[in-house]
Amino acid sequence: MSKKVMIMDTILRDAHQSHAATRMRTEQMLPALPLLDEVGYYSLEGWGGATFDTCMRFLHEDPWERLRTLRKYLKKTPIQMLLRGQNLLGYRNYADDLVDKLVEKCFENGIGVVRVFDALNDPRNLQASMKAIKKYGDQIKAKDPTRGICEAAISYTTSPVHTLEYFVKLAKTYEDMGADNICIKDMANLLLPFDAFTLVKALREALRPETKIHLHTHNTTGTGDMVNLMAIQAGVDIVDTALSPLGNGTSQPATEPLVATLKGTEYDTGIDLEKLIPIANHFKKVAAELEKEGSLNPKVRQVDVNTLIYQVPGGMLSNLMNQLKKAGKEDKLNEVLAEVPNVRRDCGYPPLVTPSSQIVGTQAVMNVVMGERYKMVTKETRDLFAGKYGQLPMPVNEEVAEKVLKGEKRITYRPADDLEPEYEKLKAEVIEKGYYTQEEDVLSYASFPEVAENFFKWRKAKDEGVDSDLAKTGVYPV
Repeated sequence: MSKKVMIMDTILRDAHQSHAATRMRTEQMLPALPLLDEVGYYSLEGWGGATFDTCMRFLHEDPWERLRTLRKYLKKTPIQMLLRGQNLLGYRNYADDLVDKLVEKCFENGIGVVRVFDALNDPRNLQASMKAIKKYGDQIKAKDPTRGICEAAISYTTSPVHTLEYFVKLAKTYEDMGADNICIKDMANLLLPFDAFTLVKALREALRPETKIHLHTHNTTGTGDMVNLMAIQAGVDIVDTALSPLGNGTSQPATEPLVATLKGTEYDTGIDLEKLIPIANHFKKVAAELEKEGSLNPKVRQVDVNTLIYQVPGGMLSNLMNQLKKAGKEDKLNEVLAEVPNVRRDCGYPPLVTPSSQIVGTQAVMNVVMGERYKMVTKETRDLFAGKYGQLPMPVNEEVAEKVLKGEKRITYRPADDLEPEYEKLKAEVIEKGYYTQEEDVLSYASFPEVAENFFKWRKAKDEGVDSDLAKTGVYPV
């Protein structure tokens, strides 16, 4: 059945996460926001994911203030965010009361669509977040059906267990849990074109007619445009693209070519290509600035078919390259990439998406740098093997597990069931330290305690009149 295809543009989040380690500043976005709002996108992804961490850690920005600023200028177009299920915007499991409070504040500050996923595709890890999204989102949706949307994402990967039947069953489970949209989250561009057609067609036949199917892929392996086109022919409702200055390579396929391709067809997006030109021109300048600063490595714009072997997503790849560059170990990149699938197999084939991508990636780096596999193990790797991130898709390598766990007990229940309520305790800590200015500060502190505290010190120094450059050196009047 033919229909108009909708587009979510990732230029404000995943595009620069994939190309420039999420270093785009709010001030670099501002000039383009009114123009972006007039394009006619389904949504604009602008928040969540790694933006929350990098805003405070590297850019000296309050991520909540960024969200409010985006909402001020994006009056017509819903802002979409990425939420990591029980991991929220951080890298650990959070108590259910924090999940509820953060979702409430996301909607309150301007989010329109929440894409929520679990790195292991464990539905138990989405129970609390999806319940909260429906609780607060349905109130918004009653007034504006384009906002308050719950979009549950399948972390796509390939392995002996990740079959077509597996993905269809998972999608139905998420739909039954209340998802308005089902997203195929192909973070490493592993979904090949004909497989995309088969998967979308199967989902379209299995899901309710009103449930939208949303495809998110990258162009790391050079197949992204074909993946989108085949999915469109199979009946996908929404696809993710990125404006060309930060599109392609490890980012999403570029927006402009798809708009031009579909123009005049039964799938016409309704987007005017000429409206995109001045916006693209602005982000060309931003991309040049990011490259000059050293945040954007030109290598991430190239096609790398090795990704089909290593299964490393774009954001993970750019972060690995930055980490190795800082450590003076850039020559070890190929060894690390070759070790990633080995570690993934040992861990029971988790999809490589935050936080499992960081866990597997960091362990691969340590295995290579130490010269001996699992000689040194991170706490996160140990927790992954112990079941503290959720149920792994397949059994782990028991020989490695013995070396990693050293007798530590494994769990088989929902990991968050072990957590006591956190919000009020953390709020008291933030107040006691003198940093509390808004409820959102508690959520920032909960997500990244040390990073948030450093940001709060910088913010206080700035507010009290200390030169911000001096504040950045770590000299605070507190």
